[in-house]
Amino acid sequence: MAINVNNMEADALTREFAAMAGVSITDAIVIAMKEAIERRTRSESPAETAARLRKKHGISLTPSSRKPLSHEVFDSLWDEG
Repeated sequence: MAINVNNMEADALTREFAAMAGVSITDAIVIAMKEAIERRTRSESPAETAARLRKKHGISLTPSSRKPLSHEVFDSLWDEG
């Protein structure tokens, strides 16, 4: 199956990468996509991101901060009165 690239920047970047790696354009696309997928799967989870940001800003979770807010609290956010 053929891939049709209509974006000049995408075409230029693919050709540049193929030349750098010394591979065909098809192999360059395969390599780039495998690397992008691997990089995304190695990225941190939302929970890890939250933990990293809490640590960065000196915020710790306490038992009270782990307790969900009541429905009344959320309802009060939408109260137009």
